[in-house]
Amino acid sequence: MEIVGRFILRLLLVPLGAAVATCIAVLVLAIAHWNAFRALAEAGAQEDYLFTIIIAGPILAMLLSWSAAMMCLPAAVGVLISETFAVRSWIYHAANGGLSVWIGWSLIHDVREEYRLFTEPTALVAAGIAGGLAYWLVAGSSAGFWQPFRQRPQSQRA
Repeated sequence: MEIVGRFILRLLLVPLGAAVATCIAVLVLAIAHWNAFRALAEAGAQEDYLFTIIIAGPILAMLLSWSAAMMCLPAAVGVLISETFAVRSWIYHAANGGLSVWIGWSLIHDVREEYRLFTEPTALVAAGIAGGLAYWLVAGSSAGFWQPFRQRPQSQRA
């Protein structure tokens, strides 16, 4: 019965951890690329801000969501590995976030060239590391369906 409870807990914590990690990564990226976003929004219309929000807003949202999806797919593979083998190291999750973002960055070559967003991978890798650490805080520190094996102290073994 304990394994069923642990499985249900993992079904709740893993998506919650992924959502928190994505929010933290987007927050880091928004801070890092604030001037680029502002310049892209201002390039649409100098005087009519309502028009800019209506036209440029959905375009930026689609660009960011597609880019985020391409970066989250490798992270999902890393999370699956950590859940399968109960990897609970913060270093693993931070490296998983950074590496998955770098792989996703290499997959969005067309977006980078057309819109000149995400041209430098350093801010993206930093966002991935921050997202990986956020995931570890929420769900990664207790990864796996079973509790870790703990050896009894020498005094209790006899």
